[in-house]
Amino acid sequence: ELDLPPPSSAAGKRAARRVKRDVDSAESGGVRITPTFFINGRRYDGPWDDASFSDALQGALGYRVRAAALDFMNWTPSSGILLLAATLLALLLSNTALAPAFAALWQKELGLSWDGRGFALPLIRWVNDGLLTIFFLVVGLEIKREFAIGRLSTRRLAALPVAAALGGMAVPAAVYLAVIPQGPWTHGWGVPTTTDTAFAVALIVMLGRRVPVELRVFLTAAAIVDDLGSIVIVALFYSKGLDVMYVGLAIALTLVLVVLNRSGVYRAMPYAVTGVALWAAVHASGLHATLSGVVLAMLIPTRPPPNLKALKAQAGTILDAEMSRGAEALRRGPARPALEAIDAIASRLESPAARTLRAIEPWSSFLVLPLFALANAGIAWSTNALDGREPLALAIALGLCVGKPIGILGGSALAAALRVAQKPDAYTWRQLGGASLLAGIGFTMSLFIAGVSFPDAGDLAAAKLAVFGGSIVAAACGVALLWSPRRGPRESGEYAARGAAQEGTPV
Repeated sequence: ELDLPPPSSAAGKRAARRVKRDVDSAESGGVRITPTFFINGRRYDGPWDDASFSDALQGALGYRVRAAALDFMNWTPSSGILLLAATLLALLLSNTALAPAFAALWQKELGLSWDGRGFALPLIRWVNDGLLTIFFLVVGLEIKREFAIGRLSTRRLAALPVAAALGGMAVPAAVYLAVIPQGPWTHGWGVPTTTDTAFAVALIVMLGRRVPVELRVFLTAAAIVDDLGSIVIVALFYSKGLDVMYVGLAIALTLVLVVLNRSGVYRAMPYAVTGVALWAAVHASGLHATLSGVVLAMLIPTRPPPNLKALKAQAGTILDAEMSRGAEALRRGPARPALEAIDAIASRLESPAARTLRAIEPWSSFLVLPLFALANAGIAWSTNALDGREPLALAIALGLCVGKPIGILGGSALAAALRVAQKPDAYTWRQLGGASLLAGIGFTMSLFIAGVSFPDAGDLAAAKLAVFGGSIVAAACGVALLWSPRRGPRESGEYAARGAAQEGTPV
C-alpha cells in the first residue's frame, strides 16, 4: 500500500493540481491516457511493483541519482547548457598555462595496428570525423521522422519552415560573399549558413510563455531543415579529392543497406556492422565521413504501426502463464522463453528507426556535442587575433547576425505572400523576427565548416572569433526582441492557455 496524503489535505490538493497539470499537458500534446501519480513530490514513472515503489518511497540513492539525471536530460535547455559549459571550459583551458598541453592532447594520434599496418587519426579527427557521425545519424533520423509523421509530414506543415530555412541558408551565404574579398576566403561561405539547434531551442524554451508554442515548433522545424541543408553543403562543397575505388565501395555498402531495408531486416546488428564499414569507406573516399551517418539514418527501416490490442493480449497471456507457476516464478523470475517473447513484444512497439533514435539521441546531446565543443571551441584570445583578417571576421559575423534573420524572415514572408504557406496567428511577425535572430546562433556546425574551410590556423582562429561574436549578438538581439512581445490578435485566449499548459515541456 502507498502512503499517499488524503485528498482533503494541503499536500493532497497540491498533488491533485500536479496531476491535473500533467493531464492537461498530455491532452494538449495529443496523449489520450497518462497513468501517473507523485511520490515525495516527484512524478513517478517507474515500474508498478513493490520493490520499485519501495525505492521511490524511501528515496534510495540509486533512485535519486537516476531521477535527477532524467530530470536534467528531459529539461529541454539542458543540452544547450552543457554545450555552453564545454565551450567555456575550452576557452578557459586555451587561455591558461595549460594551453599547450590542452592543444597537444587533441593532436595525439590514436588508432589500431596489425602486421606492420595500421590506421590512426589525431584525437580531434576522431571527434570531428568519428563521433560527429553519431550527431549526423541523429540529425538524419530526426529529419526522417519529421518528414514521415512530424512537423514536416504535410505540405502545409512543411511549407513555412522549409521556405524560412532555405532563405536562412541563401542570404547569409550571399552576405558573406558580398563582404569577403576574392581569394581563398571565399571558400568559407558555408560557415554562416547554419543554425545551432541546441542553443536556439534552449533559449526559446527558457523564455517560457513569452514565446507561443507554435513559434517553438516553427523554429525547431526550420532548424531541422537547416541541418539537412548543412549536410548537403558539407557533402557537396567541403569534401576533398575523391578516390574512385573507395567511392565505389561506399556505394556498394549503401546498396547492402538498401537490400537489408527492403528485405525487412529489423535487427540492429547488420546495420551497425555495415554502417561502420560505410564510415571507413566514406572516410577513405575523400567525402566527409559524417555523410555516412546520414546515409545510414535514411536506410534504417521503419515499420507499420503495431497492433497494440494483439500485443496486449499476447503479453497478458504470457504473464498469466508465468504467474500460474506460483512460488517458482516469484523466486526465479519468468522463464527464458517468456522473457524472449516479452522482448519481442517490446521491440515491436516502435520501429527500428525510432528505437535507434531514442537510444543514441542522449549520447549525441550529452556526450558528442560537448566533446566537439571542447575540442573545437578553444582559442587563445589576443589583441592581434584579427590583424589582417578583419574582412573574414566581418563577413562571418554579418552572415550570422544579419543575413540569417533576414533570410529566415524574408523566406517566410515570401512564402506567405505567394500563398505557398500561411503564418499561424499564434505569433506575430515581430516574434518571428526574434526567432529568426536566434537562428543566427551558428556555433556547432559553423565551427565544423570553419574547420574544413580554413586550413590556416590564423584564419581558423579569426573565423572562430567571428562565429562566437556573431552568435552572441544574434542571441542577445533575439532574446531582447522576444522578451516583451506585442500580443497578436489571438494570443490572449486559447493560445495563451495552451502555452501555459505546455510551459517547460520538450519540443
